[in-house]
Amino acid sequence: MLLSYGSVAVALVQRRVTIVQASRPHDNCERYLDVYTFTPSNSTDRTFLVSNAPCARINSNDLLTVFDDEDALIIPHDVLELPQKAFDEFSELSSRKNRRIDAVWTAWKGKFR
Repeated sequence: MLLSYGSVAVALVQRRVTIVQASRPHDNCERYLDVYTFTPSNSTDRTFLVSNAPCARINSNDLLTVFDDEDALIIPHDVLELPQKAFDEFSELSSRKNRRIDAVWTAWKGKFR
């Protein structure tokens, strides 16, 4: 099974690295995944809030990593808190994506000088 109900993962949603939670079980053969999306809260802790568009259907190829089931703590009011290890992994994947975007942008700007 690729994702069980409630599994938490990091995925690309609308070209942004995002925390997602499976809204139903998904098999390895499924091409699309139905997920709930979370965005980092404005504070410096490891909490994530439900995004403006909380439900999404993403391509299974956009899944970057799946956390162990005990790696995410759901607290009331649509807030998700990650342990430090999982948060560090999210931060690394997010910064890697941002560096790649910056490199593409710099190369694109250099073409028009």
